[in-house]
Amino acid sequence: MADNGRLVFPFTAIVDQERMKRALILNAINFRIGGVLIRGERGTAKSTAARALAALLPDIEVVADCAFGCDPDQPATWCTNCRERAAQGEALPHYTKKVPFVELPVGATEDRVVGTLDIERAIQKGERHFEPGVLAAANRGILYVDEVNLLDDHIVDVLLDAAAMGVNTVEREGISFQHPARFILVGTMNPEEGDLRPQLLDRFALCVDVQGVRDARARMAIMERNLAFEQDPAGFYEEWLPQEMALAQRIEDARCLLPDVRYTRNDMSTIAEMMAGLGVDGHRADLVILKTAVAHAAWEARTRLTDRDIMLAAELTLPHRLKRKPFDEVQTSIAALDKMVASARDKASDAEVEQEDVSMDGDAAGEDRQKKV
Repeated sequence: MADNGRLVFPFTAIVDQERMKRALILNAINFRIGGVLIRGERGTAKSTAARALAALLPDIEVVADCAFGCDPDQPATWCTNCRERAAQGEALPHYTKKVPFVELPVGATEDRVVGTLDIERAIQKGERHFEPGVLAAANRGILYVDEVNLLDDHIVDVLLDAAAMGVNTVEREGISFQHPARFILVGTMNPEEGDLRPQLLDRFALCVDVQGVRDARARMAIMERNLAFEQDPAGFYEEWLPQEMALAQRIEDARCLLPDVRYTRNDMSTIAEMMAGLGVDGHRADLVILKTAVAHAAWEARTRLTDRDIMLAAELTLPHRLKRKPFDEVQTSIAALDKMVASARDKASDAEVEQEDVSMDGDAAGEDRQKKV
């Protein structure tokens, strides 16, 4: 699919790197997960995967003359301008556009990221004027930050705050402006060039460590596909179009199913037991695992969580949070995580935790609720 008029390498044509692709897909299903940090050497398809995901996602409906891409069907998330226009009885026109993919410019300042209020214009003319920044451009899309570990810590903080809150508020001299900032934050870094502070690492919801493919046949496939794309981008894309359409539809189906996915208090207890047993600092990891597990269940067209959902969610949530050496060798091991989940489940069951169904919005489900599959 096209990115700013240019065809991008198909997501489904990326060889291997399944964990990275799964982390991106789950964030696409549920924006509330909180983004992903991809750590690894150069040339491992990090930026390619992020661009390809944006091109793969379905078009979005936006308010036509809004600089922030407000969703016409979600007035609670509208920017200050759209709210005021609607309050005055104005009809807001809308149209369909591609999901934005925005790359943070190298050396971007805070004003460039969050946007600026024209104080002089406000004082002289009594008009509020807001100049949108990177967060506005990325709303409802993907914000890609290469070499995030080399950014100023304050800028990283601003990005993570916006990603967590889903809104950007700028206040200057008693004047304020607010607009939605709901995006998938994708940060990449090479650990050899320095690491992020632990406080910032923890705020990235998911983390994937990638490396070059070691299998010779897979490396040959990478060469063949890249050369074919360079020689005939349109033809190569057409060849992979059926797979791209199938994946796009599966993501859309999972998004629709997401509100119906139920989990039990026993599921929450299992996650809590697991995090307590691993000595994970804070409580962010518990919430991220739950949100990611729910998204994975929707991805597999299920409305109930299983231990596999929790295990795969933990695999993506823990790599940057486990610091103690006893777990260095097992933090990404499926077999080890499987045992941990099973042990935590046993402890939760022994505690006789209630089995009442709950959804991500916190609603409890009665015993007679019909489960959709």
